Amino acid sequence: MQLITTDSHNDLAAMLEGYDHPAILLTPDYRILASNQLYRDSYGDVNKSKSTYCYQASHHYDVPCDQAGEACPLSAASESGKKQRVLHIHQTATGKEHVDVEMLPITDSDGSLRFFVELLKPVMFASPNTGGNDMVGASKRFNELVENISRVGPSDASVLLLGESGTGKEMTALAIHHASQRNNKPMVTLECAGLTETLFESELFGHVKGAFTGATYNQKGLVEAANGGTLFLDEIGDIPLNLQVKLLRLIEAGTYRPVGSREIKRADFRLICATHKDIFSMVEEGSFRRDLYYRINVFPIYLPSLNERKDDIALLTKTIIKKIDPSEKHTITDSAINVLKQHHYLGHIRELRNIVSRAMVLAATPVIDQHVIKRCLEIDQKTDRPNQLCNLKTNEQYYLQQLMSHCDGDKEKAAAIAGISLRSLYRKLQQS
Repeated sequence: MQLITTDSHNDLAAMLEGYDHPAILLTPDYRILASNQLYRDSYGDVNKSKSTYCYQASHHYDVPCDQAGEACPLSAASESGKKQRVLHIHQTATGKEHVDVEMLPITDSDGSLRFFVELLKPVMFASPNTGGNDMVGASKRFNELVENISRVGPSDASVLLLGESGTGKEMTALAIHHASQRNNKPMVTLECAGLTETLFESELFGHVKGAFTGATYNQKGLVEAANGGTLFLDEIGDIPLNLQVKLLRLIEAGTYRPVGSREIKRADFRLICATHKDIFSMVEEGSFRRDLYYRINVFPIYLPSLNERKDDIALLTKTIIKKIDPSEKHTITDSAINVLKQHHYLGHIRELRNIVSRAMVLAATPVIDQHVIKRCLEIDQKTDRPNQLCNLKTNEQYYLQQLMSHCDGDKEKAAAIAGISLRSLYRKLQQS
């Protein structure tokens, strides 16, 4: 953005009201000169009787962000002379929140940097606090994930979610959908594992009456149900090679035919795929089509394991407790949190949820202390917990056995604790 003259900044301050996000006008030395009404509504008035700096208002820091160990968009914009974006956690009147920060440099007619406009876009799908949000965290790895979602969400690019089972891929897909321009339309999920060719086509494309044995009525497919919205294909690495060409044809042509029908229908959806498998190795060994891989892998996002974001364990644990016990009678001690941080997680957030749920059952009082958590972990050890180097399938089978035992066979409760659909739980139990 270029400023033609070196007049007063009053005109620029008035310009801030034209933005549809909270905005502030800054000097190159981080001082806040003005703010728009949206900023004042969200973050309060800036004290004009003394110099107030952006790092003080946003973070309560005494030094700029880059000197406090964080990325500083103003510093980066000063060096490049171009717009910069970064995800920060800001302090607000209602607590901490994730904010997508955009820094716009303003220059004089001679090219000298004079001011910066900082736009603050609150991230609604994630939270650094315990509360109602499903995506919770404040660690560096979690913030990188949130930043990637914020970047790709508004686009229509296909996204491939990568990471171990239990790291929250379906939740991430939903966050991308909510951050997109298609959020007023549905997100439809297809579990790709274990589907036969007929069932895969019928689920995806639908079928007409009489198309195959058992097709007693017309059935709309998930592609049609996702029209205008998002189609999420979970565990896409499990699709057999002979079925991958059918999916590729849908993505490339944007058309499909219901099973047993000659009618060609058009598809309009945003594609998100997920897998816990090393899909690139599958391409190299020939078990996954290379052309399909490049179609779905426009924007890959790696989901960190819980062992990579242990700084979030306290926040996650308190959020899990609050969801299980909305009355907030249960609490957990710092020593118990430290025990949880030292544990190595094979089932990731699902396993943490299982441990916390078990602790709430075993605790004699509403206070969960380290002795209760240690007892929960000892139960795992006494039931021949698999070696940590076992394959994912073995670990998943073990986890499901323990979960069903903990829930006394209640599959709906087990599915809720595991964070998967009841249908997915039935399928996984049948495969174990």
